[in-house]
Amino acid sequence: MIRIKISPGDFLLYLLFLKIRLMAMKYLPLMHNFDGKTCLIVGGGKVALRRAKNVLAAGGIVDVIAPTCLPELCDLVHQHKSGRQQGQQHQGKLQQKQYQAEDIDPRYALVIAATNDRQINQAIAQQCKTKNILVNVVDDSSLCDVTFPAIVDRNPILVAISSGSASPQFSKLLRDRINTFIPNGYGKLAELFGRYRKRVKSSIPKPQDRTVFWNKVVHGYIAESALSGNLEQAESQLKNAIENHRKLEQCGEVYLIGAGPGDPDLLTLRALRLLQQSEVIIYDRLVAPEILSRLEQGKDLIYVGKQRANHSVPQQQINELLIRYANQGKRVARLKGGDPFIFGRGGEEIENLAAHNIPFQVIPGITAANGCASYAGIPLTHRDHAQSVRFVTGQLQNGTVSLNWAELIAPDQTLVFYMGLQGLPIICKNLIKHGAATNTPAALIEKGTTLHQKVHISTLGELAALLESIEIHAPTLTIVGSVVNLHASLRWFNKSV
Repeated sequence: MIRIKISPGDFLLYLLFLKIRLMAMKYLPLMHNFDGKTCLIVGGGKVALRRAKNVLAAGGIVDVIAPTCLPELCDLVHQHKSGRQQGQQHQGKLQQKQYQAEDIDPRYALVIAATNDRQINQAIAQQCKTKNILVNVVDDSSLCDVTFPAIVDRNPILVAISSGSASPQFSKLLRDRINTFIPNGYGKLAELFGRYRKRVKSSIPKPQDRTVFWNKVVHGYIAESALSGNLEQAESQLKNAIENHRKLEQCGEVYLIGAGPGDPDLLTLRALRLLQQSEVIIYDRLVAPEILSRLEQGKDLIYVGKQRANHSVPQQQINELLIRYANQGKRVARLKGGDPFIFGRGGEEIENLAAHNIPFQVIPGITAANGCASYAGIPLTHRDHAQSVRFVTGQLQNGTVSLNWAELIAPDQTLVFYMGLQGLPIICKNLIKHGAATNTPAALIEKGTTLHQKVHISTLGELAALLESIEIHAPTLTIVGSVVNLHASLRWFNKSV
């Protein structure tokens, strides 16, 4: 005899799993081609109106029976012409009367009981079951053959979410969440791919090769061209890919992605989509760990972070990594804190990719200046304070900060210094030396947009002394200008963090 030792907790989990396995689905999810078919709606209120819109959007015909009817529903029934088969046009009928049993006609493909009288709804459901007609009864799933799901519409892509009438609000919540993450261009993308399915099948006869091909297309630059709204370019690229599908299989791609300034929720939807489909992710020190934790297992994560005077991986080696993985046919994400084109050396990296004929996409991120200033309640421009803003690198080179100080001393201007923690005393000294007032407001933002954000308010004349009196940890950002004065009045109302 073999004995297996199992904990009480594991045993309860096993029983729950067994129960789930034994439970049958109450509803069979299907997509019903309703074009040209007729639906009867009994009821003339708001719910009847919503159901009529659903049926008409699917190409159906709507008849309505109700003593009273919303004007919008009356107009829909009279004006909407559907049934596109063979060029025919059909109009629904509106009968403003009480429902009678003989109103249930076998020609109806679906009947919707949307009255506020439970007995009438029950009678309608019974008549439909007797005549073998599908029925939907509003707010009573026990009488329904079919229910109406919450829909995400990216025609021809449809996503339907149903709780089996257990919790319509929860279905709507899931619909809204899913709606956020599905780009509007997915429908046009699906339509484009549908038009070329036969050509792909003819050019690539082996099913496994077609799977590889479509995987490359769906997750590559062709799909991104379509999602960006450039359908002509996407179609041209797709034609070329079909003709040269062998090369496409060997071709990798690089995504240069801005991760934002720290808060993982500031990552853009497009950035998250491309990260999820990447096979290799090469990331910097300023990328929030929570972003990486949102990605599925199995991706190659390569850390190439840089700190002051400690470049763990030199830039040339990073360039070589991008080229090497792309030449292996992989989708590579180059993930950088903030925005890759704002002091992120992104321009150097794409120059190198272009020189090696490697396709790439640039996905901008919320830069540290925008993110940190917003979370600190300091607008970078303001009609009464600053009509321009300048982003400046404050990084030390050979022990000093070499800038055109005269240009930086300008009225009605905000200065934002990146990477300037060590060089901040030199920056303050030179700004004052070239004409800036010692009482010019300055804000030093520490770990901006994160839960550990701290905002230190001072002036150009006192900022160096502040650095000596407290311990401050990178990353930091410094904002100089009269807009900093707004922090005091705005911070109590700013709920960014």
